[in-house]
Amino acid sequence: MLRYPIGASGDVIHFEPAVLDHFARYRQLRFWHREAGGQLFARIDGQCIVVSEATGPGPNDKRGRTFFEPDRTGEQDEIDAMFARKLHYIGDWHTHPERSPTPSGRDHATMSSRVRLSRHRLGGFVFVIVGQLPPPDGLTVVVHDGTSGHVLPPAGVDLPGDPA
Repeated sequence: MLRYPIGASGDVIHFEPAVLDHFARYRQLRFWHREAGGQLFARIDGQCIVVSEATGPGPNDKRGRTFFEPDRTGEQDEIDAMFARKLHYIGDWHTHPERSPTPSGRDHATMSSRVRLSRHRLGGFVFVIVGQLPPPDGLTVVVHDGTSGHVLPPAGVDLPGDPA
């Protein structure tokens, strides 16, 4: 698992291998590859946030080389289905056609809006931008509180059998 500590809070985000594999399938490695994206779902156990599901892209999403617009109705259906499985919506992911991605102005506006317009008990949402390089160099992980986004540096990879 790839892990990202959230500042001094003591919380740590862990990405399960299946989620990283899902991201890898949609990296924009060729000029004709379109942006992809979806939602992130996690089990929350105290200060450990284990991202175990990444959804999308969906059949009704709008996608181009430099844009991704999700089907919001489909997303709500995913949130309801995952919640029934005791998985919590914690944020979104999408791709960028760059080696090590950086959030665009549009990304910051979208992140802020998603946090402010959602009903939730979280201090913020997690947003992942997937670039062309493999993780961790090709992932940008941002925690956004509705006002500002904070890029998280990776802390490393947990190998099977290592304590989390």
